[in-house]
Amino acid sequence: MRRILATLAVVGALLFSAGAAWADFDDGVAALKRGDYATALQEFRLLAEQGHAEAQNAVGVMFGNGLGVSHDHAEAAKWYRKAAEQGDAVAQNNVGIVYSTGLGVSQDHAEAAKWYRKAAEQGHVEAQKNLGAKYFKGEGVPQNHAEAAKWYRKAADQGHAGAQNNLGFMYSNGLGVSKNEAEATKWVRKAAEQGFAEAQFNLGFMYFNGKGISKNEAEAVKWYRKAAEQGHVQAKFNLGFIYANGLGVPQEFVKAYMWWSIASAQGHQDGAKFLDIIKKEMSHTQIAEAQQLATEWWEKLSN
Repeated sequence: MRRILATLAVVGALLFSAGAAWADFDDGVAALKRGDYATALQEFRLLAEQGHAEAQNAVGVMFGNGLGVSHDHAEAAKWYRKAAEQGDAVAQNNVGIVYSTGLGVSQDHAEAAKWYRKAAEQGHVEAQKNLGAKYFKGEGVPQNHAEAAKWYRKAADQGHAGAQNNLGFMYSNGLGVSKNEAEATKWVRKAAEQGFAEAQFNLGFMYFNGKGISKNEAEAVKWYRKAAEQGHVQAKFNLGFIYANGLGVPQEFVKAYMWWSIASAQGHQDGAKFLDIIKKEMSHTQIAEAQQLATEWWEKLSN
């Protein structure tokens, strides 16, 4: 699923691509926006075959996401590469993605890092974050936390929430930078305030444990809840623990059961274990109420 989402993310970038020279490209973008994929592909392919880099990338997007055509990752990779070789930063990042994931090409982390670097050096924010991740993991390049932090910072300074959260992690653990919990909190908060679920969870953890910030269990609950509402499983489990023990909130076994039930349904093993424990402290009526709350939560999420 992550691979698919990574490829789908380029559609949004495509729609705001700047500097298209030919009106037909704009016609293709307009068709794509209204869901007329056949027309969009026709417009893009005509230009792509004439060497228009943005159109070549757009054709890659269409094939990579099965928009108006059958999914064909090899064809997508071919068109991304044509645009990338002309210096198109969006396409260079896309080539990096396909090499990193092995979609339509043989997986090759060194090749992925090479193309991420080309895009990153042009200021492409997603590529900067991706290159930082390569250095962090040592995929395709020697592991180098200082380089990872450098590229995360470049993306973070452009407002990339994932990079901001990652940079916060680097500061919290002293990886590639001097350990600094206050700086870690600053960057994690920036990401959390953009709605990035992992950062919201991390900020909740920081408040709960007083890491880089004054301990505040009520604030921890607030940020855990924001992450939980976006599907973050560990945040749901932590909310169950908080309600079971009355930490920053009144002790409520019904809500603890609700959150552990939801976490357990998403595969959290400790959630299932803690459900068995708390059941012994609850009446049948309380359990029924908690189960109803969990059902209502799932229904709200699906709407």
